[in-house]
Amino acid sequence: MVRKYLLYFSLLVFLLASCGLPVNNQTEPTATPTEFVLPPATPTPAPRDLTICLGEEPNTLYPYGGPNAAAQSVLAAVYDGPIDTVGYDYQPVILTQLPSIANGDAQITKVTVQAGSQVVDADGNLVLLAQGNRVRPAGCRGDDCVITYDGSGSLEMDQMIVTFRLRPDVTWSDGTPLTADDSVYAFQLASDPSSITNTYLLDRTQTYEAADAQTVQWFGKPGFIDATYFTNFFAPLPHQAWTQFPANQLNTIDISSRTPMGWGPYVIQEWAAGDHIKLTKNPYYFRAADGYPKFETLNFRFIADPNTALSELVAGRCDILDPTVRLDSQAALLEQMKAGEQAQAFFAPGMTIEWLGLGIVPASYDDGYDTQTGKDRQDIFGDVRTRQGIAYCLDRQKIVDTVLFGLTTVPNTYIPAEHSLYDPNLKPIPFDPAAGKLLLEQAGWRDTDGNPNTPVQAVSVDKVTAGTPLQLNYYTTGATQRRQVVDILTQSLAQCSIGLNVQYLSQDDLYAPGPTGPLFGRHFDLIEYAMGVNGIEPPCEWFTSAEIPTAKNHWIGTNVTGYQNPTYDAACRAATLALPDEAAYSESYLKTEDIFSAELPAIPLYYRLRTAAARPDICQFDLDPSANPMWNIEAFDKDEGCKH
Repeated sequence: MVRKYLLYFSLLVFLLASCGLPVNNQTEPTATPTEFVLPPATPTPAPRDLTICLGEEPNTLYPYGGPNAAAQSVLAAVYDGPIDTVGYDYQPVILTQLPSIANGDAQITKVTVQAGSQVVDADGNLVLLAQGNRVRPAGCRGDDCVITYDGSGSLEMDQMIVTFRLRPDVTWSDGTPLTADDSVYAFQLASDPSSITNTYLLDRTQTYEAADAQTVQWFGKPGFIDATYFTNFFAPLPHQAWTQFPANQLNTIDISSRTPMGWGPYVIQEWAAGDHIKLTKNPYYFRAADGYPKFETLNFRFIADPNTALSELVAGRCDILDPTVRLDSQAALLEQMKAGEQAQAFFAPGMTIEWLGLGIVPASYDDGYDTQTGKDRQDIFGDVRTRQGIAYCLDRQKIVDTVLFGLTTVPNTYIPAEHSLYDPNLKPIPFDPAAGKLLLEQAGWRDTDGNPNTPVQAVSVDKVTAGTPLQLNYYTTGATQRRQVVDILTQSLAQCSIGLNVQYLSQDDLYAPGPTGPLFGRHFDLIEYAMGVNGIEPPCEWFTSAEIPTAKNHWIGTNVTGYQNPTYDAACRAATLALPDEAAYSESYLKTEDIFSAELPAIPLYYRLRTAAARPDICQFDLDPSANPMWNIEAFDKDEGCKH
């Protein structure tokens, strides 16, 4: 078109000049037409595309349909934020700021309640206020001011109110402004019985409403003090596109489960089942003026086999391998590829810890401790010195160095060392068989036959019959990595004359519900299992008495070892009742860490490894232990874009 226009213009100029009339009847010399040379056309840059390979196909892209890890990676391209967790901290994305007491967007007010009002009691349970309920009146944040309601009259309690302010420049991918009503709509969908979501916050929410087009307010139920109140924002969903469908259909229809509308950098164009999902640049992305995203097309391919995925990476048909491609066993190969500049390798400790549970209080003790009839196992772990001695006899660092190539760490407690609430004064428990044997001897375990190859026996161990050998039943799954771990622990425990009877179970059997399952049914000596969190708040509740799986709570709970300590419970409760900017918040968490490291309700073995890979020419991609691996997908770049 440009070339045709220039040619037409030059011919027009020539013709006009040749049609001019002669002046003074003198013949003008004939002009030789100038030859016009057109500049070369600027080539149109080829559309840029990026291909990310996932280890599994997303199960659904409906946020309340229980999306798997692969789906979470795809959704990061569709929905940006609304709040990112990076470096164990929170970052607002589509909010102007995170609410806080200091900036006035969060407050604690007094509210009057009556008998029959729904409140949160002193133990954190949602109850209808009635005579005998233990509650915290307004201004009470500890256990020393708890009262018992007498059943009559009114009572003042604390209520949290949090205000969330949306950025005014965020729109949906169809150009429609994103408003507070979209967040309220998301809250309504989350509250629907068909939604797959944790109901803890929903149950403790009194009101969630739009104050104006850009402002949402959350009201907690009386008595609920939430340390993470600033995250109680429900990620908006497009009510203008979805309200015509019943909530219980949204997990199955394409408009919400396969091609959901978002406000993020990319828009889903197609989902080819079993093969790929194709997305294109969102022209209405609120960061488009800054040059984001960097690619016109984004493809997510599904490749389950790690070896195939690595081959596709080398061939250039995958630019990035997501952590859902199970590359843990390929760490050595990835390091070689990195050294040969064939690929970039990324390793980060995840938010999941591999635990060694000690059966401190088996479920059979719940109705009373009885060894006379043989109903109950000997109280092997009742003495904390036994637990500490076993910890010193575990060569956890060798596991990290050999099984995990030194790419992760041995935890000292349940909080990562990089977390702001981690206690740097904690003393680690190294592999030290001499120290371990000394602690075992102090607890009453002795080498009675002079043979270090046979288990030590109880001589003066409290609640353990003399002559009982320290021969422990060990349960875990038969995964290759866990078999390697068991081999190392068997050898290291043998140096302290502790024997193991190892039994490998299927994953379904290990994690089966109680009372039959060994983990949640609490019938084991030692058990290796994984437990982690999605958020970044320290989960001190994992080891509280309330989290012990029992028949009363239908065998649901994280404290599978049965550990009980009222001081620990009180410190954890104080931590969860305090707010992050209050001294009691960090002080209480530090106290739980001190108790944990001394009493060892369970022994952390290592952080599970998160692994990813990328081609050498990819930039701006990295792994953060606390973040979605695609949290900054709009900034991913490659080739020439990485040189700017």
